[in-house]
Amino acid sequence: MDPVGLLRRMVETPSPSGGERGLARLLVAEMTARRYQARVDAAGNAVGEIGPPGGPTVMLVGHLDTEGATLPVAVRDGRLYGRGSVDAKGALAAMVCAAAASRFPGRLVVAGAVEEEVPSSRGAHHLGRTYPAPDALLIGEPSGWSSVVLGYKGRTDFHYRVRCAPGHSTRPTPRAAELTAAAWRTFQDAVGPRLSHAAFDLPGTRLHDIRGDLDVAEAVFSVRSPLGFDPDDLLAVLRDRLPEGEITLVSSVPACRVGRRDPVVRALSGAIGGQGTRPTLKVKTATSDMNTLAGYWSVPMACYGPGDSRLDHSGDEHLPLDDYLRAIAVLINALDRLGERLAAGHRP
Repeated sequence: MDPVGLLRRMVETPSPSGGERGLARLLVAEMTARRYQARVDAAGNAVGEIGPPGGPTVMLVGHLDTEGATLPVAVRDGRLYGRGSVDAKGALAAMVCAAAASRFPGRLVVAGAVEEEVPSSRGAHHLGRTYPAPDALLIGEPSGWSSVVLGYKGRTDFHYRVRCAPGHSTRPTPRAAELTAAAWRTFQDAVGPRLSHAAFDLPGTRLHDIRGDLDVAEAVFSVRSPLGFDPDDLLAVLRDRLPEGEITLVSSVPACRVGRRDPVVRALSGAIGGQGTRPTLKVKTATSDMNTLAGYWSVPMACYGPGDSRLDHSGDEHLPLDDYLRAIAVLINALDRLGERLAAGHRP
């Protein structure tokens, strides 16, 4: 199937958020050549289905879009360099190859979603709204070939805007730019006394954008949130503490997490063990399409894919090809394991 050639062609095709059309068409052609029934859906997702209907269904969802400047594509010292090689074309290419080679006793649906790297998550929302719930879900993101991700923090974005009456800069009252800077500090205090981007169980705040002048200023604040976080409660507190301006909730997706005994986690862990390596189970402090789809489907799920996520969006993004090929082998074995489990309890 030339898995390395597939991955390289995908990485060579630029696909920034909102500009994924070329990659979607490429992926549909590649999946069709591998006996998938493939198409580009109404949202722009590349979707391929393979395997007999009537049995269990597993959906494998990666994303097409990338974040960051385009990088030269090259293979050096057994590594593929280029934008998206880690986040997350390596995981998506591995899923395409694995599903085509698996003996899964049912239907496998592989989807390359659009706009995962931006708050809209348009591709994942379309999948959740228009596709029936599968029997299990596998999200393609860089976990490292020998690791499985159990969950992600949530994310909520707020927009703050304040307007002041025009006047001389020597007026003693705070002006718009100063009020916006003070609003950021108020936002951090309102989220809580303990903040961390490194801990899964603590919120982490980020000032994404701030601009303006003496008369009008605005900013975008965000919080990466743990399980149980209530964005509406925070919004009410912020409106009480920021009477000078207008604070609105732009978008929100909750945190998600599955247990170690989740069937998808166990299938992936067993497959990694079959490669002679003890699997690592982890949670991540970022957010992915797993969060979005967990809001639509209450099914077994986990995240898996080759690559070191510390290279996401970096100028040195690269994927060891040995890890990529190991990940394909893990996915094939995991799908076979999961298929046996799902088939035993499936009722058409």
